[in-house]
Parts: sequence; C-alpha cells; structure tokens
Amino acid sequence: MLLAAIARETKNIKLTSTLSVISTADPVRVYGDFATLDLLSNGRTEIILGRGAFLESFSLFGASLNDYNELFEEKLNLFLKLQEQEVVCWQGNFRSPLRSAQIAPRPVQKILPLWIGVGGTPASAVRAGRLGLNMALGLLGGRPESVKPLADLYWEAAREAGHDVSELRVSVTGHSYIAQTGEQAITEFLPHYNQYFDYFSKDRGYPHYNT
Repeated sequence: MLLAAIARETKNIKLTSTLSVISTADPVRVYGDFATLDLLSNGRTEIILGRGAFLESFSLFGASLNDYNELFEEKLNLFLKLQEQEVVCWQGNFRSPLRSAQIAPRPVQKILPLWIGVGGTPASAVRAGRLGLNMALGLLGGRPESVKPLADLYWEAAREAGHDVSELRVSVTGHSYIAQTGEQAITEFLPHYNQYFDYFSKDRGYPHYNT
C-alpha cells in the first residue's frame, strides 16, 4: 500500500520491497500485489524475496520453523513459475494446488525484476547465483568488507550454472546516520543502534551487541 502511494506521487524512481518474506506469505497474493503495483507505476516495480531476519511472521501466519528451508524453496519456486506462466498447474506441500489457474493481473513488465535477499548465509548466496537471480545483501552489522566472500560465492555459483553474469546485479544495503561530524553521529545515533541490536540479539538468543 505504501509503494502504491509512492507510485502515485513519483514518475521515475524504482519501487521495491525492502524484503517480502515469501516463506510465510502466499506467492500468488504477493505476485498479484506486485503486478498491480507495476501497472500503477507503469513498469517501475522490482521485488526482493527472502526468508527474513525476524521470525515473528512464522507464528503470526501459522507456519512452522521446522519447515524454514523447505517453505522458502517451495514458495520461491512457485513464484518463479508465476512469473513465467499466465495459466499455472502446480502442486506442493505447503499450500493448496493450482489446477490451470489463471494468474491475474499481469504486470507491465513481462518479468518483474527479482532479487533474492541474503542476510549472511553462504548457502543463500549460492542459491541466488545458481538460480540466476539478482542478490540483495542486507548488511545489518559488521564491516562492509564482510560482504565480499558472499559476493564471490554468488558470482562463482552463477558462472558454474551457466548464467550470463553481465545480466546479474548485486546490491548491498546497510544502516547509516548522517550528522555534521563523525563524533556527533556517534553520540546521537549509537544509543538507538545499540538498543535495536539488543532487541534483535535477545530475541534470537545471540550475545549482547555493543559497538
């Protein structure tokens, strides 16, 4: 809904989800929502699909954490099928089957530009490369240089799978705060940043975060 509102007020910028947690969402609904956004924005939509850094959506939407990897694999594969086919026949383990289902609306773009969101798991970087999908790295903490090993794994997997790497993209997203000086930025922002990571770490049983 926010992206649709932004689409109405803009003409040129690309519109994308920071991350759509496909593991606990219905791929058919997600595809329909973003196809509609693409129509509203006249072809300016992209989408980032991932497993998510937070786990709350699993209990909220009745999914089991025991199926964490299987849910993502199955629903991602279904989403890719929805991109390619307007009438879909499909059967899986975690949603009702599709039998000659008409998938509408269709976007302005023939294929919505798709990114796989990767938080730091090497297997996720390899998967994105193997599938020939763009990779969006979320740098939640640590040094910027830490993304290079993941990027290397991604490019290697893409080449081994036979994809044209000149057609693929890698992005890196991180937190930032801008002030007049570095000292001012640290003084103003660090308490909030530490509080955020304290919550993030406590929720997952990680050690206390401080920087």
